Amino acid sequence: MDKTSGKNTDNLAKRQSAADEERLRKLDFRQLVDLFSQLPPPLVADMNGEYAGELLAQRGLIDALPVKFLLYTPVLLGKWQGKAFRPISEERGRGYNTFFYFGHAVRIGPMETLIAPSRFDGRPAYQLVYAAYRWSIGEIVHMVDEVRQVSPSVFLGMGTWGFTDRHRHRPIPFLLSGPLSAYQTDVGMPIDGFDFRKVIPALRKVRTTATSDKNE
Repeated sequence: MDKTSGKNTDNLAKRQSAADEERLRKLDFRQLVDLFSQLPPPLVADMNGEYAGELLAQRGLIDALPVKFLLYTPVLLGKWQGKAFRPISEERGRGYNTFFYFGHAVRIGPMETLIAPSRFDGRPAYQLVYAAYRWSIGEIVHMVDEVRQVSPSVFLGMGTWGFTDRHRHRPIPFLLSGPLSAYQTDVGMPIDGFDFRKVIPALRKVRTTATSDKNE
């Protein structure tokens, strides 16, 4: 492939990604949930780098307000920028969230990643488990995100959190695009032997033990 052909291919891919992102921004909450049910998960090995993130249409104000308060309050965590991931084995990965806090990029909110059945439809999803690390917000509210792939560099996510199982079945749609840059550094302290069945309902039906791998 010559340089011109390669540049044309890259430009076409960028235009397609931009179109996919804009399409997601225009969908309402129910359309996003319906689309999510049709998408495949990305491979753990392919999720590598820092991805831009943004909230999409929410169910309503009751759901949107606390999420926006958490993600976009300057004096709390800062302004959410996105997420980052790297594989640590064929089946597991780890990552963090990026925020812009008083003029500085900060990396907090560590998570472990794996492919597991979705709490919404039972199909495979790339899951981000925050309670697997010693991070108070993730541990207290049992925060778990599910991600599926729209196109090679565009992903639709459904965040979940709450103090009850019912609350944790209310999805929070968000967009990820990238990777835009390299994964920077591991953050957070993993919890040895963390049992993923505590936060992923479908795994409670599986007899085999679902515990956290040792992080590399």
